[in-house]
This record gives sequence, structure tokens and C-alpha cells, in this order.
Amino acid sequence: MRFGVFYEHQLPRPWEEGSELKLFQEALDQVELADRLGIDYAWEVEHHFLEEYSHSSAPEVFLAAASQRTRRIRLGHGIVLMPPGYNHPARVAERIATLDLVSKGRVDWGTGESASRAELEGFGVTPGERRAMWRESVEQAANMLVMNPYPGFQGKYFSMPPRNVVPKPVQKPHPPLWVACSNRETIHLAAQLGIGALTFAFIDPSEAKHWVDGYYETFKKECVPIGHAVNPNIAMVTGFSCDRDADAAARRAADGFRFFQFALGHHYAFGKHQPGRTNIWNKFLAVREQLGLEVLGAGTGCVGTPDQIRATLSAFQSHGVDQTVFIQQGGKNRHEDICDSLELFAREVMPEFHEGEEERQARKMRELAPYIEAAMARKEKLGELRDEEIPIVEAYGFSIAQTDLDKIPEANRRRIMTFRRMREIAERS
Repeated sequence: MRFGVFYEHQLPRPWEEGSELKLFQEALDQVELADRLGIDYAWEVEHHFLEEYSHSSAPEVFLAAASQRTRRIRLGHGIVLMPPGYNHPARVAERIATLDLVSKGRVDWGTGESASRAELEGFGVTPGERRAMWRESVEQAANMLVMNPYPGFQGKYFSMPPRNVVPKPVQKPHPPLWVACSNRETIHLAAQLGIGALTFAFIDPSEAKHWVDGYYETFKKECVPIGHAVNPNIAMVTGFSCDRDADAAARRAADGFRFFQFALGHHYAFGKHQPGRTNIWNKFLAVREQLGLEVLGAGTGCVGTPDQIRATLSAFQSHGVDQTVFIQQGGKNRHEDICDSLELFAREVMPEFHEGEEERQARKMRELAPYIEAAMARKEKLGELRDEEIPIVEAYGFSIAQTDLDKIPEANRRRIMTFRRMREIAERS
């Protein structure tokens, strides 16, 4: 099994001068530590306007910074919001490829739609069409990462002419694709499209077996890849706190995880939010004693002693979960406690789950090989343009350079004359 750490960049009020600076710098320190400890993935969300719950609106910047402080840990978008109102598909492709280059090929490309009113209406995204937007954008961004040139697209939600989207990523044909899943329906969709399932359902190990079995059954029978490669993997996100004293682990986790769920509910389910004014932390404090850790459902199996966490992970592993992703950065959980938990886990639990992981993955891929071959054969690829079909894009300045120099401001004449000379040389060669 592999392991990841997950970041929302939560920042409960009250905010002081330097709070966000401290938040981001500590998160970078934690990712650097995770890299040194041998943890496999660092996942970073994209959210907008969700005060206190998530201050992570530019994950590509954070992950790029993390790439320069680490050497081996994979850097996962968990996730990129794909409806074009948030991110034009070409900009997604450019950023994914650039991050893959600066990290030397360590990017995982998680995708999703978003569901909060603050985000959707803030960017003019129609809620009922966000799934269709996601699907159109993911497929075309994957094409842009691979095709040279991208032949253009006239779609329902975005259109663009033929262009060669550069740079191209290190990983070929493109970084592994994932989608955020919160229910069995999206697990099924991930398998149908041949992409990894990054699950946020906080389920217990026994339920995980049904999710995993359903994913691979669908993958084998129905997969038609949305990308140019498949990524048959399942990652389960769970709360995490590790201490030799079970009560201490629970105490350190309690407020962070309860606030995580409360703030999530505030922005997505029951809250009334006045931007820049509502204090979610105070609202949480008013009901904190009524909330137990059970608000995370089954998401506390990795809160406890090394032995307790080992038992939960053994169950996940036996049911075929490929990766367990730990949420620690929640509420006002302390940086020092987060680091201590990671160090204890990496020292006393992780090695036995890492042992034999490469062999397990290789065996799994051998077993899936005929299904992957059949799935790729079902994919209808976007047709390449012949050379004569690639349109010529004439620079705006070409027509300017044809005009009478007397009509051009004196300050620009020298530049125009230089361009004319360059054009004449180019046309003769």
C-alpha cells in the first residue's frame, strides 16, 4: 500500500497578521518532512472563497514550491476544478505539464467539478451542467497534453482553434488521471473512464471492499478511457493522528476533524455565509460539545496508536485499496503534532505496508493487462491534422508592417523597420 498526506489549508478565525504565511510555510515544511520519511504522495485541493475551510485557491503554485523542496514524493492535484468557468482546459494542460517538468515527472492529475454555491456562482458555473463540463474539459485537456498540434475543438462549453499547447509533460502520454469520488456513482464513473478514484466518503474497511470490487468489475467490463492511458487505482482519504497513547491521539484529532466536517457542512449543506464577515469557528465552538468524532463517520480508523492504525490499514490493504491518504491539517491542529504523528507512523507502521508494494502493483497490472488493451481499443481518439490542414496564424503585426511608415508613430518606426528587414530575410531563405 502507498500513503499520502492531504491539504485543504484550513484557517479558522480569528486571523492575525501573518496567519496565512505561517499556514503555508508550515504545510511546505510538512510536505518536505513527508518526502524525507518516504511517504508517497502529497495531495492539494483547489477551492475558492471557502473561508476558514480551505484557503487553497492556487494549488499549482503550492505544489510547484513543494517540488523544489522535495525529491521523490509525488505531487497530486486533489483536485483541479475542471469546468471552464474555473480553468480553461488549455491553461490546465499548460500548468500540469509545467509542474511535471519542474518536478521531474512527479505529478498526479486529479480532477473534479466542485459543488459549493459560493464557488459555482462565483465563477458563473451552472450547477446542473458541471458534470458534463468536467467530462468535456478533462478529455480535451488530455488531448492537449498529447497531441502536436491539438486540432482544435468546437464543444458545448468551450471552443478553441488548432494550437500546439506547450510545454509537454515528462510523463507520457500524460500524468496519471484521477477524479474525486464521494459516492458509489462516481466510483463507477471513474472505472468507466479508466481513471483513479480519489475517494472522500470516509468509509470503513468493510464498506471499502464493495467500493473496490465494484470499481474493478466496472473497469474490466465497461472502461472506455477518457485519457490516453488508464490509471486503475483507488485511494481512500481518512482522518489521521498517531500517538502511543490512544487518548492523546484522539484528543489531538478531535477538534480538527470536527471542525473539518462542520466547516464542510457550513459551505456545502446548511450554512448561511456572509463573505468576509461570518465567523465559522465561533459557530463551531457553540456546538462543539454536541459533536463527537462520529461526525466523520468511519473516517477515524487511522486515529490512534500504531497498532490500531495498523489494523485499519491491514483491512484496507486486504480489500485492495491502493493508497490511504491522511488528513491531519484540519481546524487548529498543531504543526508539531502533525509532524510527530507522521514520524511515528513512518517509523513503526509504514515499512511493513511498503514492503512488496512494487511487486503487488506489477502483479495487478499484469492481471489487468488484457482488460486495459481492450479498453484502449474501445477509445475513439481525436483525429490528427494533416500538415495541409493546420491553419497558418498570421501575426497581427504583419499587416501593420505593410502600412506607410509616415502613419506610424516615430517611436515605433525603428521596430517596424527591423521587423520588415527580418521578414525580407525570412522570405528569401
